[in-house]
Amino acid sequence: MMEHEGKFCRIGSKLMEHREKIRRKKSKTAAFCPLLAKLRAATKENGEDIMNIGYLESIFSFLGGLGMFLYGMSIMGDGMQKSAGSKLNKFLRMVTDNRLLAVGLGALITAILHSSGATTVMVVGFVNAGILNLTQAVGVIMGANIGTTITAWMVSLNSLGDAMKVLQPSFFAPLVVAIGSFCLMFSKKKKESLVGEVCIGVGLLFVGLTFMSSSVAPYTDAPIFAKAFAVLGRNPILGIMVGALVTAIIQSSTASVGILQTLAASGVVTTNAAIYITLGQNIGSCLTAILSSAGASRNAKRASVIHLTFNSFGAIVFGIGMYVISMMRPDIAQGSINALQISIFHTFFNLTNTLLLFPFAKQLVAFSGLIVRETEEDEKKEEKKEDELPVLDERIFKSPTFALEVGVMEVVHMGKMALANLKLATSVLVEGKYEHLDEVFKNETEIDILNKKLTEYLIKVNNLSLNEKQKVQVSNLFYSISDLERVGDHAENLAEAAQYLKEHQLAFSETGIEDLKEISVAAIGAVDHAVAARNDGNMEDIRQVSKLEDRVDTLEEEMRDKHIERLSKNECNPSAGVVFLDILSNLERISDHAYNVAGYVKDEL
Repeated sequence: MMEHEGKFCRIGSKLMEHREKIRRKKSKTAAFCPLLAKLRAATKENGEDIMNIGYLESIFSFLGGLGMFLYGMSIMGDGMQKSAGSKLNKFLRMVTDNRLLAVGLGALITAILHSSGATTVMVVGFVNAGILNLTQAVGVIMGANIGTTITAWMVSLNSLGDAMKVLQPSFFAPLVVAIGSFCLMFSKKKKESLVGEVCIGVGLLFVGLTFMSSSVAPYTDAPIFAKAFAVLGRNPILGIMVGALVTAIIQSSTASVGILQTLAASGVVTTNAAIYITLGQNIGSCLTAILSSAGASRNAKRASVIHLTFNSFGAIVFGIGMYVISMMRPDIAQGSINALQISIFHTFFNLTNTLLLFPFAKQLVAFSGLIVRETEEDEKKEEKKEDELPVLDERIFKSPTFALEVGVMEVVHMGKMALANLKLATSVLVEGKYEHLDEVFKNETEIDILNKKLTEYLIKVNNLSLNEKQKVQVSNLFYSISDLERVGDHAENLAEAAQYLKEHQLAFSETGIEDLKEISVAAIGAVDHAVAARNDGNMEDIRQVSKLEDRVDTLEEEMRDKHIERLSKNECNPSAGVVFLDILSNLERISDHAYNVAGYVKDEL
C-alpha cells in the first residue's frame, strides 16, 4: 500500500511539474509576442476581425501597384532615353573640367532614367573605364541626387484637391496608356512608337500609384500605422535605417519615395518620420553603386564612397536639424505631411546638400582616398593598367545610349592608335628611323586586341534596347573597326617593307623618296580627317577625306607609271622597285579604308 502511495505521489508530482512548464511556456509566448497581439487588436473594426481574405486582397493590390509603378518607370525611362539619344551623347562630351555642367548632366540623366542608383552605377563604370576622373564624377553624382526629385514631383500631382481632379495624373492615366498602346500597335513611324512607349510608361506609373493608394486607404485609421510612424518619428536613427533598408531592398530611391508619398497621401505619416525616412532613402540609394564597384578599380570604389559620403553628410546635418525642431516644436514634428510637402523637402534637401558640398569636390575626392587607400599592390596594378587598353566597362549598359557613346569613343581611340602607328611606320620608311620598327609591331598587336574587345562589346550593345538610328550606328561601328584594323595592317606592311630594305641594303632614289613623302602625307591626312569625322560628325571632315582619297588615287597612278618608266630605263634597282610599288599599293588601300569610315559617318547624318 505504501509502495502504491509512493508511486502515486511521484506521478502527481510529475504532472504538477508538467503543468508548471506549460504555464511558463504560455507566459513566455505572451510576453514574447506583444506586437502580434497589438497587431491583431489593431486590425479589429467594430468587433470584426479584418485579417481575412480582404486583407490579403489589399496586400496583392499594393504589390501589384508597386510592380506597375516600377515597370512604368522602367519603360518610360527607356523610351525617353531612346528619344534623347544623340542629345545625351553631346552632353557627355561636354563633361570635362566644368563641374557645373557635370551637375546638369547628372540631373538630366537621372531625370530620364528615373533612378539615381542607375546613374551612379554608370558613373562608377565611367571612372573604371577612365572616361571620367573623380573630380568630374563628383559633379555628376551631385546632379543625380537633384534629378531623382523629378518623379517625386510627378507623384505629388496626385495630391491635388477634388476640384482639380481633372488635372491629376491618375485621372487621365488610363487614357495615356490607351494612346500609347494605339501608337505602338498602329503606327509605323519610329518616333511615334517611342512616344507610345513613353506614354505607356507614364500611364502605368500613375495607375500603379492609384492601386497602392487604394489598397492602403481602408487601413489608414488602424492604430498600428499611427504607432509605427510615431516610433519612427521619435527615433531618428530608426527612421533613417528604415528608409535606407527599404531603398536598398527595392534598389530605387525614386520608388521608395513614391511609396512614402502614397502613405502620406492617406494622412498616416508624421512630418518627422517622413523626413527621417527620406534621409535614409538617400543613403540606401548608395548601395547599388557600392555593390557595382566590387571588383572595379580603386578609383571606381572611391566614386561609390564619394556618393555615400555626400548623401550621409546631408542626412546627418538635416537629421540633427529635424531632431532639434521636433524638440522645440513637437506640434509641427508630429503633425501629418502630404505628398507635395515630401516633394518640397526632398528637393530642398538635395539642392541644399549640393550647394553646401559643391565647393568641396576636391576634399570629397581626398576623403575617398583616405577610405579606399592605395597599397603597393594597387600601385603596381595601376602602373600596369596605364599600359593596357581602355576598359570597356559593362556597368555602362545601364544606359544603352551611353553604352553606345562609349563604343563610339573607343572606336575613335582605335582610329587614333591606327593613325599614330601609320605616322610611325611612314617615318621609318621615308626618314630611316629604324629604331621605331619594334614599336610599330607592338602597336599593331594592341590594335588587333582592341579590335577583338570592341567587337565583343558592340555585340552586347547591339542586344540592348536601341532605336533604329542607333542600331544603324552600331552596324557602322562594326564596319569602322574592321577598316581601322586594316589601316593598322597596312601600316605594319609599310614597316615590314622598311625592314626588308634595311636587311637587304636597298634604297630608293631621291625622286622616289619625295614621291613617297607626298603620297603618304595625303594618306595620313585622309585617315586623320576620317577619325575626326567619326568623333565629331563634321561634314567638312568627310569632304576632306573624299578629296584626299581622290588625290591618293591620282598620285598612286602617276607614281606607278613613272616608276615603271624608270625601271624600264634601268634608273633604279628592280628589287627596290618591287618594294616601292608595294608601298604605293598599301598607301592607296589605306586611303580607301579612310574613305569607308567617313562614308559610314555620312550615312548617319
